[in-house]
Amino acid sequence: MERSLRVSIAGVKLENPLLLASGIVGVTVDSLTRALEAGAGGAVSKSIGLEPREGYRNPTLVATDSGLVNAVGLANPGARVFAEELSAIRGRLLPIIVSIFGGGPTEFGRVVEILDGNDFPAYELNLSCPHVEGVGTEIGHDPEVVASVVKAVRSRTRKPIFAKLSANTHRTVEVARAAVDSGADGLTAINTMRAMAIEVETGRPTLSNKFGGLSGGAIRPIAVARVYELYQAFKVPIIGCGGVSTWEHAVELMLAGAGAVEVGTALYQGYGVFQEVNRGIQSYMARKKFKKVQEVVGLGHKF
Repeated sequence: MERSLRVSIAGVKLENPLLLASGIVGVTVDSLTRALEAGAGGAVSKSIGLEPREGYRNPTLVATDSGLVNAVGLANPGARVFAEELSAIRGRLLPIIVSIFGGGPTEFGRVVEILDGNDFPAYELNLSCPHVEGVGTEIGHDPEVVASVVKAVRSRTRKPIFAKLSANTHRTVEVARAAVDSGADGLTAINTMRAMAIEVETGRPTLSNKFGGLSGGAIRPIAVARVYELYQAFKVPIIGCGGVSTWEHAVELMLAGAGAVEVGTALYQGYGVFQEVNRGIQSYMARKKFKKVQEVVGLGHKF
């Protein structure tokens, strides 16, 4: 029996359900295509804003016993420079999703106006960064602002839009509804969780920004719960994200309702994680006699 890992999510066709998550690498075409060549079905860029941003000074990353806490500060070259970078893949139709951020509807709209003429299939709206004032959770926790942002983006593009949601709020479903009702084609859940680390000898916060975002295995059960809740509430496709490093983790998010899964922190183990997880998913499907990934999605809701 032939088994296919191919998926289509909001019209974005992927050779397999794994995506490079935003925020790890991805402000150059080379870094994004490297993930595709390593076995990712698609790649999400680092978040791109209207103007260049240097981000925070070091240290910006600290390891914990359950993941990583980072506060890079949305460092990016700005929309105009990234548009030039994307022009290098014109006509190739690579499965690269562009993550964007802004301080409100006007900025989001301007970023789209600059980027939209390039050949990439979709946007992911970063509405949920937990450690940058004015462009992160302050936007993503307010359904009215989220609605305004999505409408501003929707009015400027025909490309599919995925709204990346925060789990740092009890209003996740309410925010998601505002996004979907305003024109979002899909949802991504979740972003990192607000966190920090303190050096015990000096008593100083470890990160220069003090607060950062926790990623890795510690947040995976939260991601599973949010995806499960969103799948119950909406018909739009969901991309699961949070702590995926094995095929079991990816399948768990699929069972909760994710049609595709982003891999981020696990990339620090090497790009081989994409092929390893895909092999595991394929073996699981063979053992369970599934022909398509879609047969797995949402099965956890049958019990």
